[in-house]
Amino acid sequence: MFTANRLFKDSEVTEARVREWTQDADMAERLDAFVARYSRLQDTLGDKLIPQLLLYLGEDLGPAVDNLDKAERFGWIPSTDDWFTHRKLRNQMIHDYIDDPRILADALEAGRLWVKPMVEVAAKLIEEIEKRTGN
Repeated sequence: MFTANRLFKDSEVTEARVREWTQDADMAERLDAFVARYSRLQDTLGDKLIPQLLLYLGEDLGPAVDNLDKAERFGWIPSTDDWFTHRKLRNQMIHDYIDDPRILADALEAGRLWVKPMVEVAAKLIEEIEKRTGN
Protein backbone atom coordinates (compact mmCIF):
# COMPACT_ATOMS: atom_id res chain seq x y z
CA MET A 1 0.00 0.00 0.00
CA PHE A 2 3.02 2.23 0.43
CA THR A 3 3.52 2.59 -3.32
CA ALA A 4 -0.19 3.19 -3.91
CA ASN A 5 -0.26 5.87 -1.22
CA ARG A 6 2.79 7.61 -2.67
CA LEU A 7 1.36 7.60 -6.16
CA PHE A 8 -2.31 8.32 -5.61
CA LYS A 9 -2.32 10.31 -2.37
CA ASP A 10 -5.96 9.19 -1.90
CA SER A 11 -7.27 11.14 -4.86
CA GLU A 12 -8.96 10.02 -8.03
CA VAL A 13 -6.87 9.11 -11.05
CA THR A 14 -7.68 11.16 -14.13
CA GLU A 15 -6.36 11.19 -17.66
CA ALA A 16 -4.74 14.57 -16.99
CA ARG A 17 -2.90 13.18 -13.95
CA VAL A 18 -1.68 10.19 -15.96
CA ARG A 19 -0.37 12.50 -18.67
CA GLU A 20 1.48 14.54 -16.01
CA TRP A 21 2.91 11.42 -14.39
CA THR A 22 4.27 10.08 -17.67
CA GLN A 23 6.12 13.39 -18.23
CA ASP A 24 7.68 13.45 -14.74
CA ALA A 25 10.50 10.92 -14.19
CA ASP A 26 9.85 10.48 -10.46
CA MET A 27 6.11 10.00 -10.92
CA ALA A 28 6.64 7.70 -13.92
CA GLU A 29 8.84 5.50 -11.72
CA ARG A 30 6.12 5.46 -9.05
CA LEU A 31 3.58 4.54 -11.70
CA ASP A 32 5.78 1.70 -12.96
CA ALA A 33 6.32 0.50 -9.39
CA PHE A 34 2.60 0.50 -8.66
CA VAL A 35 1.72 -1.43 -11.82
CA ALA A 36 4.48 -4.00 -11.18
CA ARG A 37 3.63 -4.51 -7.50
CA TYR A 38 -0.12 -4.57 -8.11
CA SER A 39 0.36 -7.19 -10.83
CA ARG A 40 2.72 -9.27 -8.71
CA LEU A 41 0.36 -9.21 -5.74
CA GLN A 42 -2.60 -10.30 -7.82
CA ASP A 43 -0.55 -13.03 -9.53
CA THR A 44 0.90 -14.27 -6.26
CA LEU A 45 -2.48 -14.45 -4.54
CA GLY A 46 -4.57 -15.81 -7.40
CA ASP A 47 -2.09 -18.00 -9.27
CA LYS A 48 0.14 -19.25 -6.48
CA LEU A 49 -1.09 -18.86 -2.92
CA ILE A 50 -4.76 -19.77 -3.41
CA PRO A 51 -3.98 -22.94 -5.39
CA GLN A 52 -1.35 -24.00 -2.85
CA LEU A 53 -3.74 -23.44 0.04
CA LEU A 54 -6.45 -25.40 -1.77
CA LEU A 55 -4.01 -28.28 -2.32
CA TYR A 56 -3.04 -28.17 1.35
CA LEU A 57 -6.72 -28.51 2.24
CA GLY A 58 -7.05 -31.52 -0.06
CA GLU A 59 -9.08 -29.72 -2.71
CA ASP A 60 -8.74 -30.65 -6.35
CA LEU A 61 -7.27 -27.89 -8.48
CA GLY A 62 -8.90 -26.85 -11.69
CA PRO A 63 -8.84 -23.88 -14.01
CA ALA A 64 -8.28 -20.51 -12.34
CA VAL A 65 -12.00 -19.71 -12.33
CA ASP A 66 -12.76 -22.92 -10.41
CA ASN A 67 -10.01 -22.27 -7.89
CA LEU A 68 -11.24 -18.71 -7.39
CA ASP A 69 -14.82 -19.95 -7.01
CA LYS A 70 -13.61 -22.20 -4.19
CA ALA A 71 -11.72 -19.29 -2.66
CA GLU A 72 -14.91 -17.24 -2.78
CA ARG A 73 -16.89 -20.05 -1.12
CA PHE A 74 -14.24 -20.26 1.62
CA GLY A 75 -14.60 -16.49 2.10
CA TRP A 76 -11.05 -15.72 1.06
CA ILE A 77 -11.94 -13.43 -1.84
CA PRO A 78 -14.97 -11.15 -2.12
CA SER A 79 -15.98 -12.25 -5.64
CA THR A 80 -14.60 -14.35 -8.48
CA ASP A 81 -16.20 -11.99 -10.98
CA ASP A 82 -14.54 -8.96 -9.35
CA TRP A 83 -11.21 -10.81 -9.35
CA PHE A 84 -11.39 -11.39 -13.11
CA THR A 85 -12.59 -7.85 -13.75
CA HIS A 86 -9.52 -6.54 -11.97
CA ARG A 87 -7.31 -9.06 -13.72
CA LYS A 88 -8.41 -7.52 -17.02
CA LEU A 89 -7.68 -4.05 -15.64
CA ARG A 90 -4.25 -5.24 -14.57
CA ASN A 91 -3.63 -6.33 -18.15
CA GLN A 92 -4.75 -2.90 -19.37
CA MET A 93 -2.30 -1.23 -17.00
CA ILE A 94 0.51 -3.31 -18.44
CA HIS A 95 -0.36 -3.44 -22.14
CA ASP A 96 -2.02 -0.08 -22.70
CA TYR A 97 0.49 1.90 -20.65
CA ILE A 98 1.88 3.85 -23.58
CA ASP A 99 -1.04 3.71 -25.99
CA ASP A 100 -4.00 5.37 -24.28
CA PRO A 101 -3.78 7.53 -21.13
CA ARG A 102 -7.57 7.46 -20.74
CA ILE A 103 -7.69 3.66 -20.60
CA LEU A 104 -4.71 3.65 -18.26
CA ALA A 105 -6.34 6.24 -16.00
CA ASP A 106 -9.53 4.17 -15.77
CA ALA A 107 -7.55 1.02 -15.02
CA LEU A 108 -5.39 2.78 -12.43
CA GLU A 109 -8.44 4.25 -10.70
CA ALA A 110 -10.04 0.81 -10.47
CA GLY A 111 -6.72 -0.59 -9.29
CA ARG A 112 -6.38 2.13 -6.68
CA LEU A 113 -9.75 1.11 -5.27
CA TRP A 114 -8.88 -2.61 -5.44
CA VAL A 115 -5.60 -2.36 -3.50
CA LYS A 116 -7.24 -2.45 -0.08
CA PRO A 117 -9.45 -5.47 -0.90
CA MET A 118 -6.40 -7.33 -2.27
CA VAL A 119 -4.43 -6.59 0.89
CA GLU A 120 -7.41 -7.86 2.88
CA VAL A 121 -7.42 -11.06 0.78
CA ALA A 122 -3.72 -11.52 1.55
CA ALA A 123 -4.42 -11.08 5.27
CA LYS A 124 -7.26 -13.63 5.14
CA LEU A 125 -5.04 -16.14 3.37
CA ILE A 126 -2.24 -15.63 5.88
CA GLU A 127 -4.74 -16.04 8.73
CA GLU A 128 -6.06 -19.25 7.16
CA ILE A 129 -2.55 -20.63 6.73
CA GLU A 130 -1.63 -19.78 10.31
CA LYS A 131 -4.85 -21.35 11.61
CA ARG A 132 -4.26 -24.53 9.61
CA THR A 133 -0.55 -24.89 10.33
CA GLY A 134 -0.49 -23.62 13.91
CA ASN A 135 2.13 -20.99 13.08
